[in-house]
Amino acid sequence: MKILSSRDTLSNIYFDGLKIRQKFFVKEQGIPPELEIDHLEAYCIHLVYYNDQDIACGVLRLYPDEKKRQIQIQRLAVLKAYRGQQIGKALILFAEHFAQNLDFQIIDLHAQLHAKIFYQKLGYQAYGEIFRDAGIPHIAMRKELK
Repeated sequence: MKILSSRDTLSNIYFDGLKIRQKFFVKEQGIPPELEIDHLEAYCIHLVYYNDQDIACGVLRLYPDEKKRQIQIQRLAVLKAYRGQQIGKALILFAEHFAQNLDFQIIDLHAQLHAKIFYQKLGYQAYGEIFRDAGIPHIAMRKELK
């Protein structure tokens, strides 16, 4: 298993992650492609999880703020055939470590409501009101990095 990162939207790592996101968000969840791929792509750090057979199984992107204080986890997705194998957790923990190494103090995310407990188990706390993004209920969550 390995997790690779890229900021290059022309890299194979980025394209591997994009394929996962298309399957998960567009095909499974019905999110319009124009909402899934947005204007932030080039500003994000893209993380892709590869299993021992070198198959890209999971993805997330990190969007840093300009002041380098807070970073946001976005677009976490794991292919259906690989769910239940702790890939999402591995990506989150890697993202936290990655962000700490870059001196970010807070990691933030907008969780689909059904995933709230998953993030709570990893130490994230919900704040604010439930809101809809792409028609799906979400809750903002955050964790302080030490």
